[in-house]
Amino acid sequence: MSTRTETAGDDPFIESREQLIRPFEKGEKPADRWKIGTEHEKFVYRTADYRAPSYDEPGGIRDLLEGLRTYGWEPVEEGGKMIALAGDDGTISLEPAGQLELSGAPLDNLHETCAETGRHLTQVKAIGDKLGLGFLGLGMWPDKTRAELPIMPKGRYAIMLRHMPRVGSLGLDMMLRTCTIQVNLDYSSEARMAKMFRVSLALQPLATALFANSPFTEGKPNGFLSFRSHIWSDTDPARTGMLPFVFEDGFGYERYADYALDVPMYFVFRDGKYIDAAGQSFRDFLAGKLPALPGELPRASDWVDHLSTAFPEVRMKSFLEMRGADGGPWSRICALPAFWVGLLYDDAALDAAWDVVKDWTMEERETLRSEVPRLGLDAPIGAASGSNRTLRDIAGRVLDIARAGLTARARLNGVGDNETGYLASLDEVVASGRTHAERMLERYRTAWNGDISHVYAEESF
Repeated sequence: MSTRTETAGDDPFIESREQLIRPFEKGEKPADRWKIGTEHEKFVYRTADYRAPSYDEPGGIRDLLEGLRTYGWEPVEEGGKMIALAGDDGTISLEPAGQLELSGAPLDNLHETCAETGRHLTQVKAIGDKLGLGFLGLGMWPDKTRAELPIMPKGRYAIMLRHMPRVGSLGLDMMLRTCTIQVNLDYSSEARMAKMFRVSLALQPLATALFANSPFTEGKPNGFLSFRSHIWSDTDPARTGMLPFVFEDGFGYERYADYALDVPMYFVFRDGKYIDAAGQSFRDFLAGKLPALPGELPRASDWVDHLSTAFPEVRMKSFLEMRGADGGPWSRICALPAFWVGLLYDDAALDAAWDVVKDWTMEERETLRSEVPRLGLDAPIGAASGSNRTLRDIAGRVLDIARAGLTARARLNGVGDNETGYLASLDEVVASGRTHAERMLERYRTAWNGDISHVYAEESF
């Protein structure tokens, strides 16, 4: 989740609808300036006993951040406590229960993305070795209860933790027990954004299936391949989901702004502190009638903050954010941006991907989204129209489209390789027909003999 700092420079009051649209318009870039921003989270644990460390304890999360400063990272503080780090490779931040996230820098190609990932993992493992900490690449804590997990000292998290139980039964699990990989991509125009949004939203369930990696809860199989994805279905219906309006004629910046205005607020950031506005209306804020700040109008930074509190399967800020994938190992961190860049950044690939999904009804898209956490690649496509197809039937075709898009980009590394090699782990899933979650479940039943602790040896970075 976003790490807020004081806004520098001009931060005007919002006095017109045009100012609500401006962040989306500012995201427009010509194709030769498009970048790739990759975010990935991992669980931190004590190697001695697999416990999740607290922020303040010796050798805990604070000391981990402090140790990473030796690599040139600069501290970001809130309330006198270091809660993030900023550097050339982006931002290192903390999720609510101490999950460690790298929000990578905007980069030109996937070779740079994977190199950035490698630098980050090398650094955290080096500091982790000194502190007795390990790092687990899964979509959900496989063995921890909510009560066993610490809470990080970030003001927005305190507000969200209070609010989540009011609007869903699994929101606390989302905050405390999950990890994801995400990629942020650019667009050149409103029309291009709309087409990219529709394709990526329709195919987000396929990404969920290919990256499914959260089949355990509190030490036992939970009946899902991506329980992390299922959690979002009962987190907060006002700010999650498949956004049917994206597929309607005329969709663009204004329609997304209207959606965001209807998303209930969480907070307002003032003077270095988060003010609880959970459940209140940004429309009221625009009218100077926000109960949390009566008589005050929102500033541009308040709108940017608010946009970060919507959690649909694809989210727009000044870029499009792909949100469907579970956390996973290094190869998957490189594979997710490869998948989406291949599909969305090349014109021919984008057209081909749209041809795959353009005839799906909204009912079919919703059914696919609801079934994929449990069924993975066996989730049905077109069930409403009597089709017996599944994601398995299109996965190979979609990967071929992504591969063609990456080939067309022709971004080569120092030895002349293009970016298609980063799809290898996904090719293996499609060729074998088994997700990483299914492989872990098999090991749990056989080699692990029902002992979930083996996950730490086999799934750590």
